[in-house]
Amino acid sequence: MKQKITILFLLATAFLSAQINYKGFIDKYPIEFVTDIYSDGQGSAIYAYSNYDTPIVLNAKLKGTTLIFTEKDKNDKETAQLSFENYNAESDQLNGIWKDLISGKELKISLTKEFDLNYNNGEEGTEREILQPVSLKGKYFKLIISKEKRVSGVKIIEKKTDRLIQKIEVGGDFWGLFSLNVGDYNFDGFEDFSVFETSYAGPNTSRTYFLYNPKTEKYFDGGFTGTSLEFDSKTKRIVEHNQCCAGRSIERTEYKVVNNKMVQVKKTCLEYDDKTGDYKKIKCD
Repeated sequence: MKQKITILFLLATAFLSAQINYKGFIDKYPIEFVTDIYSDGQGSAIYAYSNYDTPIVLNAKLKGTTLIFTEKDKNDKETAQLSFENYNAESDQLNGIWKDLISGKELKISLTKEFDLNYNNGEEGTEREILQPVSLKGKYFKLIISKEKRVSGVKIIEKKTDRLIQKIEVGGDFWGLFSLNVGDYNFDGFEDFSVFETSYAGPNTSRTYFLYNPKTEKYFDGGFTGTSLEFDSKTKRIVEHNQCCAGRSIERTEYKVVNNKMVQVKKTCLEYDDKTGDYKKIKCD
């Protein structure tokens, strides 16, 4: 059921997007800015003020020749726009305007391209570091990308000082700008993080889960395995979803966490019934 396959759509879109890292300024404030813009003008971006290092996620849309990034607050209300006229992904310089949508205040943006992940620019063996869209209190993350465009590691960095707290080796497929997530995966009250690993048949995916050790203040590979895991903080249960055969067969496995280990509680198997047009329970293998 977990036979690994190549997702042609994901491979295709990887080559149609412009994943570019910039550094520059909004007014006098230094920023890091990374974009992922598709050929149809849709996309996303992440930026952070270097003095604070808290990532901000943007939605992107190309209107004519002007690329507009929209910033929203936690209530999904649009709060700011970053616009770049005559946008060209091949240009080494980007100049635009940051606008506060509430006050109308405008500031100039000036960016210089650092690298484009779609090209190695002849620099064989060069690794790249990509700012991630999530952070924790006092910490932010950078994903290390190999020249083959695979994830080779994660850096956990202290905000404001940029001091390296920890570097962890990781092996997995590159999932664009949103490869890293955070959450309390072992339900101990401390935030952990996970990195996308790979895709399987249908909607099945897997991630590598790193748990926080409050004694050492470091992260370690928790060894959690399974496809499309979901974590319920209320019930303190982990649910694994596994589909195959175009969704005709579904497995749902529930786990509890004991001493940082996943312990199976129950497993339910379903199969689509053409006669009833619904799923029925079957015996699990």
